Amino acid sequence: MLELKNISFGVSDEKGEKEILKNVNLNIDDNKFVVITGPNGSGKSTLAKIIAGIEKPTEGKIFFDGTDITDMSITERAKLGISFAFQQPVRFKGIYVLDLLRIAAGKDISVTDACKYLSEVGLCARDYVNREVNASLSGGELKRIEIATLLARGTSLSVFDEPEAGIDLWSFQNLIAVFERMRETTKGSILIISHQERILNIADEIVVLANGTISKTGSKDEILPEILGTTAAVSSCDRLDKGGDKCND
Repeated sequence: MLELKNISFGVSDEKGEKEILKNVNLNIDDNKFVVITGPNGSGKSTLAKIIAGIEKPTEGKIFFDGTDITDMSITERAKLGISFAFQQPVRFKGIYVLDLLRIAAGKDISVTDACKYLSEVGLCARDYVNREVNASLSGGELKRIEIATLLARGTSLSVFDEPEAGIDLWSFQNLIAVFERMRETTKGSILIISHQERILNIADEIVVLANGTISKTGSKDEILPEILGTTAAVSSCDRLDKGGDKCND
């Protein structure tokens, strides 16, 4: 279980101190699918980076399975079982998909095993296992390959920071199918930062973050009706057939 206790985070600029997160308390239980949503600028991505260890809170404590990880690096947290997927997956020129999956798994997995992970995210394995992780891959392909690496790692907490950002409608629809499969089959918890209604709709629990604080938390049935139609649940992908072209609001 992940526990955030009185987490605050601030930055300094030419205008002085700016508080981004204010006294956030949150528990994420084992084997749960949780979505954190809220308006732009509410601190969602900052919170995800604090959980992963990319940023360090200015106040508060973080516990993972009872261990205080507040001062641990992203590498130390990864070894404990926390995975993080970026908004924009990194491209690795000269590294092939098979290599990336082996690095993620921490062992020399077979081509058959690598193909299994790629198949689980809806990719035709034989077309991708020997592809280079470079600019020849689309944003949607990179997102699904990144998810495959998380599956290969088999961690107990997978964190996704706005996975819908910058991808087209077709890729987004496939991404939703991947998350639905993960929700049914994963043995760990999934935490997604998103304001897309279709992602919110498959959550076990929704956390609403506004102005750096948690304003609501509860089940999908409790929270989703309250936020539909507000900035906390904008779903531009549902409007793509009316002239839009990207899921990146």
